[in-house]
Amino acid sequence: MTAMRIMAVIAAAFLVAAFAVATLLPPDLSLRELLAMVDRTWPPRLTMALADPVPWVWNNLVQPVLVRPAWLLPTTIGVLCAGVAATLASTGGAQRSRRRRS
Repeated sequence: MTAMRIMAVIAAAFLVAAFAVATLLPPDLSLRELLAMVDRTWPPRLTMALADPVPWVWNNLVQPVLVRPAWLLPTTIGVLCAGVAATLASTGGAQRSRRRRS
């Protein structure tokens, strides 16, 4: 029950953040540009950390995500957390009635 509530709160937070990004920032803003607005030094550090030791991670996983709209990643995380919360809510099972039947 607690894990379900935690996941529901995380899902709500990510969905609100995605709505704020989609509403307040330009619609064609990519995730790369958004992260560069937050910290100008992240692209060289991220490239050095991922592209040099494992280039397939950089080319096949990171770069496709960075060119997507900035609101897409928090929306995806929010929907996944909502799905986990719904799954956790439905796995409780039916509880037996404690009443005695006559």
